[in-house]
Amino acid sequence: MANLKEIRNRIASVRSTQKITSAMKMVSAAKLRRTQNKIINLRPYANHLSYILNNLLISKNEDQQHPLEEVRNPERILIILITSNKGLCGGFNNAVIKETERTLLNVYRQQHQQKNVSFLCIGKKAVDYVQKKKYPLIGIHSDLTDNCTFENVSLLAEEIMQKFISKEYDKVEVIFNRFKNAATQVLTNQTILPLTHEIEKDNKQKIDFIFEPKKEEIYDQMIPLFIKVTLYRFILNSVVSEHGARMTAMHQATENAKDLIKDLNLTYNKVRQAAITNALIEMVSGAESLKNS
Repeated sequence: MANLKEIRNRIASVRSTQKITSAMKMVSAAKLRRTQNKIINLRPYANHLSYILNNLLISKNEDQQHPLEEVRNPERILIILITSNKGLCGGFNNAVIKETERTLLNVYRQQHQQKNVSFLCIGKKAVDYVQKKKYPLIGIHSDLTDNCTFENVSLLAEEIMQKFISKEYDKVEVIFNRFKNAATQVLTNQTILPLTHEIEKDNKQKIDFIFEPKKEEIYDQMIPLFIKVTLYRFILNSVVSEHGARMTAMHQATENAKDLIKDLNLTYNKVRQAAITNALIEMVSGAESLKNS
């Protein structure tokens, strides 16, 4: 059994760790609220954008197709991985990596064997994974997780759209964690290019809108904007999910430290009690020996 000094040192070490995890939990909670507000503020704009685009789909010429809507045989694939830059967030990053491996094995096995699946990484954990596996890596944008602004994401989205239009890639997918609540993240694998639309049944009635300029011009301008907003929303969801996952993980670590300190204190008291009992026994034995002598 460990001596009293070792137990005291361990209790002090666990208490120090508990303070760190508690502080990290509070920092993540503050970042979670700040990033969550960005998503809440973006939601009305994104919803109205989808509504307008949906109405344009109803009234536009069926022969009109934007280059970003062109469906091709998916021979060359680009997968965008969104993870965190740091660890200590539970299974947040591991979930993205597992889904990537599943996608390569079950969906794009042939393209992957031909090395026609490339990766664009947002987050250092994704970069580490792709580089370790030696998969084709075309871009690293780890700064977007710490500085996620619409302007920065727009530049990246324009680059991706240009690669698709030039037929460098036939399909673009994004694998990320979508935010549900602070304790739950939903792993999502979604195709952003080619852009596909699902017209809501409630909006299939004839809507009398006046378009200025022509609806074809508006449609051509809104498609790239919609892609930019979609990618921006995905990155924000991943960032807020990261903070939620880290907050939950640090809360659990803090609670575990509390339980460990409780157990160590109990062990410390038992060892101390045993030491005192042994000392008393030695004193009584010594006194009896003196009497008998």
